[in-house]
Amino acid sequence: MRDADTFARALLSPGSVALIGASTNPKKNTGRPLRFLQRHGYTGAVFPINPNALEIDGVRAYPALDALPQKVEHAFIMVGAGAVAQSVRDCAAAGVRCATILSDGFGEIGPEGEARERAVLEAARAHGVRLLGPNSIGVVTTDGFACSANAALAMPDLPQGGYGVISQSGSMIGALLSHGAARGIGFRSVVSVGNEIDLTVGEVGDAMLEDPRCTAILLFLEAIKDRSALARLAHRAEAAGKPLIAYKLGRSKEGQALAASHTGALSGDDAVVDAVLAHLGIARVGILEALYEAPPLFLGSGPTGGKRVAVVTTTGGGGAMVVDALASNGLEIAPDLPEVRAILAAHGVTGGGHGLIDLTLAGTQPDLVRAVLGALMKSAAVDAVTMVIGSSSQFHPELAVAPLRGFANSSKPLAVYLVPAADTSRRMLTEEGLAVFRTAEACAEGLRARLERRPPAQTPDIPDDLVRAVEAELGATPGRSLDEVAARQVFDRLGLSGPAGRLVTSAQEAGAAFEAIGGPVAMKIVSPDILHKTESGGIVLGVATKAEAESTFEAIMAAQQAAHLKAVLRGVLVQQMAEGVGEALVGYRNDPQMGPIVLLGAGGVLAELIQDTTLRVAPVDLPTAREMVGQLRSFTAYAGFRNRPRGDLEAVARAVVALSQLAACENAAEAEINPLLIRPEGEGVLALDALVVKRAPGDVGA
Repeated sequence: MRDADTFARALLSPGSVALIGASTNPKKNTGRPLRFLQRHGYTGAVFPINPNALEIDGVRAYPALDALPQKVEHAFIMVGAGAVAQSVRDCAAAGVRCATILSDGFGEIGPEGEARERAVLEAARAHGVRLLGPNSIGVVTTDGFACSANAALAMPDLPQGGYGVISQSGSMIGALLSHGAARGIGFRSVVSVGNEIDLTVGEVGDAMLEDPRCTAILLFLEAIKDRSALARLAHRAEAAGKPLIAYKLGRSKEGQALAASHTGALSGDDAVVDAVLAHLGIARVGILEALYEAPPLFLGSGPTGGKRVAVVTTTGGGGAMVVDALASNGLEIAPDLPEVRAILAAHGVTGGGHGLIDLTLAGTQPDLVRAVLGALMKSAAVDAVTMVIGSSSQFHPELAVAPLRGFANSSKPLAVYLVPAADTSRRMLTEEGLAVFRTAEACAEGLRARLERRPPAQTPDIPDDLVRAVEAELGATPGRSLDEVAARQVFDRLGLSGPAGRLVTSAQEAGAAFEAIGGPVAMKIVSPDILHKTESGGIVLGVATKAEAESTFEAIMAAQQAAHLKAVLRGVLVQQMAEGVGEALVGYRNDPQMGPIVLLGAGGVLAELIQDTTLRVAPVDLPTAREMVGQLRSFTAYAGFRNRPRGDLEAVARAVVALSQLAACENAAEAEINPLLIRPEGEGVLALDALVVKRAPGDVGA
């Protein structure tokens, strides 16, 4: 048996389990796991460990692991935090492969708890024991291994199903189990990962993939703690044909502002998470119900290329609700199809409205439902179908509900929204393998996640000589921040040029530079300690004469010396003024947890004012960069809107690709061009400003 197989078995389906710290008091959390294992039919060997009891709930108890009559595969550690490390060492000595730690009092309480975590992890790694937790409420699988303290397991039966669930919130385990049970949705395995000091979401998912009965993996996330492991899981899941769907908390969290660049402020935590999950091919839903209702949309149907949804309804109001929700999610309503009109006319149905295929109450007939759905599934103008059923789903399921049987493995995703509380119909369709939704909003959210989802992205190749050249430029500058002249040398290596310019260190040199370049010019302070020049008066635009250039040099130097007493002032950059049709911001950031990203947005003074941005995991290829350009509403003005001059948006896309190549450079932490001047179509772009920050010693990239 492969090592991965034995680990997956020990974690999810062990043949034996020790309950370390099992209580004789049924009211305590530590008294629940034994009862739950018994209630749900676990057939393996169970060994309660309690030095003060001979028997618990009719099962013989043992004083310690070394007193057991056999080795065990899994241990559930429920002792106080201070005793966990010793329990882990005991597990190692007894040959336990995997241990789940229920106990709290670790990293979540501060330095003292963090020290305990380190001691526990050290004990585990020294002896080859894999750990789930601490703060893990346990593991539940539908073959009876209900090794958990979650009170929801008091339910009489666990619904059988194929979904694996991994949750960073222990309490959500019970919520998902109960919601699923109420809808007839079953799970194959449910795991609470807790603090993830050892086993992470990605590694637990790997174990679930080993189970042939697992059809999809659902993630309830509070943070992404190990992007590399999650990436490995995503690629393995893609190869196995098992979708990953995530619900992550934190959509309303303020962006994580960085002092160095606008990019840090504009690329908030949640936006980065969106980009990372999309890059890995993990579908993200923003409504919890969609997490467990939407998976059938991802199973069976093939790839989709668009966002056109056909809405078939037996109720005008319910159908309109879905149309509104779909539009709010950026989806399109499929066009009217002549073949569908013909089917409706043949059945005497003439109603309907814009965006709706309204069967009407009079026309709700099984053969009509099947004929319309069949035509939509065959049409190249439709990417997905929604069936909205009104009161007939509750009182006459044979009319519009029963005909949906057989459509679970259709060529296109089929979502069903039952408007009334039609529980019998809901269960019937769920058992059929269809995605059935309780609300119009969850229905639309599930379809959005399905239609926007793409396979894990491939990383573009970056030439080694380019990486070496950029790293050499970064290494040539001491300190973390590069001044603008040094930053421009990095950008030159990437193929990102700016206007003609010259560094000057005196008023006389400023006048000479003006004469050589030709006016008007921009004049900017050059200092590794002053990254944002506008705020402190370090930039003057439109200098029109030699004398003005000389006096401006003196004024800038004096103002910056007064405003930044400790700053190193290298001089002033005299730079040719340039005009274009618009301005963009292109930024790069290597997030310590999420890894490298590239951002494109409205530039100049509008950057933080309108916050029209899009971002991707870096590096990106040219088609991805073009997609980014097309997503910005503000860039519509540069695409010939109302006969305005067209900007060189293709050059903007190339600039995004170029800057994103910093992802291959270990020492690049942040970089930004703001503004990137968009010149008329065919004339390219110019980097009017340049900012580069190196990685600090000790920084860890994802």
